[in-house]
Amino acid sequence: MERTSDFRELIVWQKAHQFVLEVYSMTSRFPKDELFGITSQIRRASVSIAANIVEGYSKRGQRDKIRFFNIAQASLSECKYFLILANDLKYSSTYEIGLHLEEVSKLLNSYQRAISREVARGEAEKMRR
Repeated sequence: MERTSDFRELIVWQKAHQFVLEVYSMTSRFPKDELFGITSQIRRASVSIAANIVEGYSKRGQRDKIRFFNIAQASLSECKYFLILANDLKYSSTYEIGLHLEEVSKLLNSYQRAISREVARGEAEKMRR
């Protein structure tokens, strides 16, 4: 796996951050009475995706990294639901932003798999010793 010197170099973080910006833009047009409802919830969950990628990136242990990426994936799932809800409530058409979220999901899954393979290789090496 290619090494990076800063989380901002991660494509998965870049895409997740872009998703956060899109969520803030989209929710700025939601009804004001939703400020403490769906607006707050989807903003929190979208920020959690990017923030947990950053936190996982900074962890030294591979298992810790995977744990934070799992948390990011859970927040991503929350966002999927909130996009469905926003669409069903007719607050916004969420097709395009949903495609962006799906891209983040695929990148995050790939990143998690790569780290999991490193963990498995490390464990196999320990067993050979």
